Amino acid sequence: QVQLVESGGGLVQAGGSLRLSCAASGRTFNNEDVAWFRQAPGKGRDFIIALNWNDGSTYATAPVKGRFTISRDNAKNSVYLQMNRLKPEGAAVYYCATRSGSRSWWTRPDRYGVWGQGTQVTVSS
Repeated sequence: QVQLVESGGGLVQAGGSLRLSCAASGRTFNNEDVAWFRQAPGKGRDFIIALNWNDGSTYATAPVKGRFTISRDNAKNSVYLQMNRLKPEGAAVYYCATRSGSRSWWTRPDRYGVWGQGTQVTVSS
């Protein structure tokens, strides 16, 4: 069973940038989608962006498209979330998660079986 560990969270000013990491241990990523979700206080866990490990294709939701990018490092068995032009509403706990790859992009949290512990991102205005 793969284990996911997020890192890189912290405090950033609105308009600033932050890079989150999601490192996998236990096995290497294979034919699966690796996604980032975020959860603000008192709200649900929202899908924001995902990457297919096999072909590198990505999918981003409208609120983050053009500002956030997802990438991978095969050698480090890691996925990264580069966040630019952060907005105050982007303050949340950010989670990475994985599921078996498919032809469709799944955005519901219950479709992902393995989760990291999350990393806090705080955006000051």
